[in-house]
Amino acid sequence: MTQPAKSAPSRAGVVLIGRNEGQRLVRCLGSVCQEERPVVYVDSGSTDSSCDEARRHGALVVDLDMSIPFSAARARNEGWTHLLKQHPDLDYVQFVDGDCEVDEKWIPLAQDLLDSRQDVVAVCGYRRERYPERSLYNRVCDVEWQAGDAGEVGCVGGDVMVRASGLRKTGGYNAAVIAAEDDEFGIRLRQVTGGKLWRLDAPMTLHDANMMEARQWWQRAKRCGHGYAQVNHLHGAPPERYFEGNLKRSLVWGAIAPAAAVALSVPTLGLSLAVLGRYPISAARAAQHVRKRGFSWKHSLAWGVSCAAAPLPEAIGAAKFYIDRLRERAPEIIEYKTSDDAS
Repeated sequence: MTQPAKSAPSRAGVVLIGRNEGQRLVRCLGSVCQEERPVVYVDSGSTDSSCDEARRHGALVVDLDMSIPFSAARARNEGWTHLLKQHPDLDYVQFVDGDCEVDEKWIPLAQDLLDSRQDVVAVCGYRRERYPERSLYNRVCDVEWQAGDAGEVGCVGGDVMVRASGLRKTGGYNAAVIAAEDDEFGIRLRQVTGGKLWRLDAPMTLHDANMMEARQWWQRAKRCGHGYAQVNHLHGAPPERYFEGNLKRSLVWGAIAPAAAVALSVPTLGLSLAVLGRYPISAARAAQHVRKRGFSWKHSLAWGVSCAAAPLPEAIGAAKFYIDRLRERAPEIIEYKTSDDAS
């Protein structure tokens, strides 16, 4: 009697990107490089032993051409195209940043979800910060990573498992988007495939921001504002209206309100400066909200202060996008990490 043919098991490959991540990359490689699992590491000009470490772990190394303007989106595109060229039968691609360690249960869990839910085109979980206690900026990241409910979501982050078919249909990431490229990709992924984006209530990655200085926080917030402006420019029309509220808030409270308060201080005998009282009130409200979610007071206060202060660098980042457009200049990556920040 002829036995029915068994269907081939679904398989997932991994794309990870990085530059001078040091020990963080070693941890990342150790968490994803397993026998029979294809892994591609895309390096963007490392001067440390990153490429050697990746090869030692069995990953295929792709050296990004740094004569072309860099973006994380371009690096991810190079990664998944190389991965699927080498392994065209893969069903899923797991993306991860080189400063993250993937939870040992995550990839099988995400694959099981995609196997069982054909209406889902991409799935993510929750990040946690590895060393939140080391700085208030790391605490801010730890709160940010845990924001949002599980279930259907409108966007995904840099750590996500995506159907290979979805990548092929969309063409992947938009290499010209230098910040919030994951949001932009998620929008097109939903629009083109008609599929859902899903967040599982499960740990996905352990992230090491190593953000120890105010300059790093400032640059990161500035990059965020640029992302608001650029992605809103691409997807700000109805029905998405993406980042519309975020962008307005950044421009109003990062530029218009403080400038008006100072400019009108003389004719109003200083009364206009009362507008600046909004900032500590905003910080207190944001901190209280996070505290109710179960975070410590240190986490909550760090988050509150960050939320209140972020509109200023965000407005500068948004202004940079609009000025570059007027000058017909391509966007340039806004770095908050340098090679000295790697450990």
